[in-house]
Amino acid sequence: MQLLNQLSIKTKLIVMLLVVSLCAMLASTLICSSAGRSILTQKVFNQLTSLRAAKTYQIQDYFESINNHSQTLSEDLTVVGAIQEFKTAYGELEKSTIPADFDAKIDTYYRTQFLTKLARTNQGSPVLASYTPKTAAARYLQYHYIAANPNPVGKKLLLDNPGDDSAYSRAHARYHPIFRNIVEKYGYYDMFLIDREGTVVYTVFKETDFTTNFTNGPYNESNLASAVKATRQAKGTGYVKIVDFKPYSPSYSAPAAFIAAPIFNGSEFLGILAFQLPVDKINNVMTGNKNWKQSGLGDSGETYLVGSDYLMRSASRFQIEDPEGHAKILASIGTDEKTIKKIKEFNTTILLQEVKTTGVKEALFGKQGTQAIDDYRNIPVLSSYAPLDIDGLKWVILAEMDVSEAYASIHSFEQKVVIGATLIIALITLVAMWLTAIFVKPIKMLIASARKVGAGDFDAAVTSGSQDEFGDLAKSFNQTIGSLRAETQLIDRENRENEALVLSIFSPAIAKRLKQGDREIADQISNVSVLFSDLDQFTKLTKSMSPQEVVSLLNELVTAFDEMTEKYGLEKIKTIGDGYMAVCGLNVPRLDHDKRTVDFALEMLVFVRRFNYEKGLHLDLRIGINSGDVVAGVIGKNKLLYDVWGDTVNIANRLKSACPPGAIFLSQDICDRLHDLYDFEMVGEIQEPGKEKLVAWQIKSSKLSVSVPEAEVYE
Repeated sequence: MQLLNQLSIKTKLIVMLLVVSLCAMLASTLICSSAGRSILTQKVFNQLTSLRAAKTYQIQDYFESINNHSQTLSEDLTVVGAIQEFKTAYGELEKSTIPADFDAKIDTYYRTQFLTKLARTNQGSPVLASYTPKTAAARYLQYHYIAANPNPVGKKLLLDNPGDDSAYSRAHARYHPIFRNIVEKYGYYDMFLIDREGTVVYTVFKETDFTTNFTNGPYNESNLASAVKATRQAKGTGYVKIVDFKPYSPSYSAPAAFIAAPIFNGSEFLGILAFQLPVDKINNVMTGNKNWKQSGLGDSGETYLVGSDYLMRSASRFQIEDPEGHAKILASIGTDEKTIKKIKEFNTTILLQEVKTTGVKEALFGKQGTQAIDDYRNIPVLSSYAPLDIDGLKWVILAEMDVSEAYASIHSFEQKVVIGATLIIALITLVAMWLTAIFVKPIKMLIASARKVGAGDFDAAVTSGSQDEFGDLAKSFNQTIGSLRAETQLIDRENRENEALVLSIFSPAIAKRLKQGDREIADQISNVSVLFSDLDQFTKLTKSMSPQEVVSLLNELVTAFDEMTEKYGLEKIKTIGDGYMAVCGLNVPRLDHDKRTVDFALEMLVFVRRFNYEKGLHLDLRIGINSGDVVAGVIGKNKLLYDVWGDTVNIANRLKSACPPGAIFLSQDICDRLHDLYDFEMVGEIQEPGKEKLVAWQIKSSKLSVSVPEAEVYE
C-alpha cells in the first residue's frame, strides 16, 4: 500500500484503467457465456419437448388402438362363440375323474418349473398347495395343456390339440390357431377368455393362471383380478378397463398390465376378454427401438415413463446399454440391494426403478414444462416433462439429457473467449499508457466517489495519499460522507424498530404488504379452519384475584396458546377478554388445515387441565371449530386491526357458544373430512332464533384425555 501511494498519478491511472478493462472483459465474457448457455439450453429444451410430444402421441395412440381393438374383438362373433363353447366344455370336465398320475405330474411341474423360478423373484418360499389347481376341470386342463405339454416353458402355446378327444380340446383345436395369430400379429403377451364367474376358461400362452378363478383363486389379488372385477360390473358393451403394471405371479412376478372388455351375446353377459400388454412394445416406442442417437438424444438422452407410484413404466436406457454400470450407479446413490438384484434378475427397471424427481412430481400434478434437475441417478440433466392422457392410467413422460453433454459446445466457446480476452487486454494496456499522458485528471477519482454516494453507497471514501489540495478535498469529502452515513444509520435503526413493531402486531405476510404501502388489504380466502375458544370460570375467578394476578394468569395462558399456534401453523387473530380466536390456512395455505386446528384444540384442552393441576384452579375451555371460506382484511386508520369475517367465522362462534366446558364442538364439514382420523359423535342440532339449524359434532371424551404425541411435528 505504501508503494502504491508513492506512485505517480499517471501510473495510478494506468493501473486503474487496466483493472477496469479487465473487469469489463470478465463481465463481457460472463455475459457471452451466459447468453450462449441460455440459447443452447433453450435449443435443447425445444428438442427434448418436441421428442417428448412425439413419444406422447405414439404411446397415447398405442393405448387408444388396443382399447378399440379390445372393444371390437369382444363383440366379434368368433369370440362370443368361443367363450360359449369353452365354458360348456369346461363344465363337462368338472364331472371328470382325475387319475392320480395327473396330479403327480402337475405337482412335479409346479415344484420344478414354476415355484422354483417364482421363489427367485418373490420374498419367502411359495407353498405348493396355494398355487395348484383344485377343481377337476382345472386339474384336467392344466395336466394336458401345461404339465404334460411337450413344449418347453414359454412355448406351451404351440400345442393346438393334446389328443385327449375331449369337447374342450376339439374347440381348442379350432379356436387356438386363430387367437394365437391375433396375439402374435398385434404383439400381445397373452389373451384370456374368462367366464362370468371369474374362471379363466382359455388362454393363449398357457401359464399357471389358465383355469384359475380370479374371485377366489391364488391370483385373486392381482391387477388382472382387479380388471376382471371392474369389467364384471359393466352394464353393457363399449366398456374397456385398463389396469396399470404390477408384478404378476403367473409370469414369475414380471411387470404386467392388462386390458379387459365384457363379452355380451345380445343382452346376456357371457364373460370377459382380456389381454396381457407387452412390455416390449412400450419400450420400443420409448427407446426408438434402442436408436437413441438417431432420435437426437446423443450419448446420454432418453425418454421414459413413470407411474403415480414414482416407479418406471418403461426401461432405462442406462440399464439397457450398461447393466453393470447402471447397477453401480444405483448402489452409489443408496438404492436398496434387493431392488438392484431384482433389476438384474428381470433385466428391466419397470416397477423397480424409483424416479422421484422434481419433473415427475410436477407432471403428476398435471403440469408440463422444462427444468434443469437431478435425475434418478442424481446426475444433472435438462428435463422436459408432461402428464399422459390415458384412461385408467396416471402416467407421466419425460425426455432428458445430461447437462454435461448438452453444454459441451458452450465449454469450448468459453475457452475461445478466454484466449481472445487475453489478447484484447494486452492491447488495452498499450492504449491506456497513451491515454493517461493526455487525460491525467485526479479529480475524476472524486467524481467517481461522489457518484457512488449518489447511488446510495455511503461507505465510499476518497483516499488521496498526498498532502496537496487533493488531500484536503478528500478529507472534506470524507467528513461529509461520515455525516450522511450517521444520519442514514439513524434512519435505518428507526425503520427496523418500526418494522419490529408491525411484525409484533401482524403476521409476516400482512406486515410485508403494509410495509409495501398496501393500505386496503381485503382478501377472499378459501379452505381455512377457524377456532373460537372461551375460558369457563375465568370471570368468576377474577373476582377473587387482584388485577395484577388476573393479567398475569391470562398472559401465561395466552402466551402458551400463541406458542401452540406456531407449532401447528395457525395464526392468532385476536383475544377478546378470556376468548381466543385463531385461523389455519389464512396467509399460508395448508392442505391439512382442519387436522392442524383439531390437534391444536386438543392440546389447548390438555394444557388447561395441566395448568389447573399446577395452579390449583378449575378453569376449562369451550371450543368451536369450523372450516370454509372467509374474508380477511385490515380495518382502521390510526389503530390498525387485522380480522376475519363470514359465515365460517359465525358458525365457529356459534359452536363455541353452544359447547359445554371441556369439549370441542365441530361442524359437519370438519367431521366429513377427518372422520377417518378421529372418533366423532353427533351432538345434535343447534337452533337459535332467526338462524339456520346447525349440526354439531364433538370428539369423543376418551380421546381428550390423551396427550398430543410429541413425535408429530408440523412444519
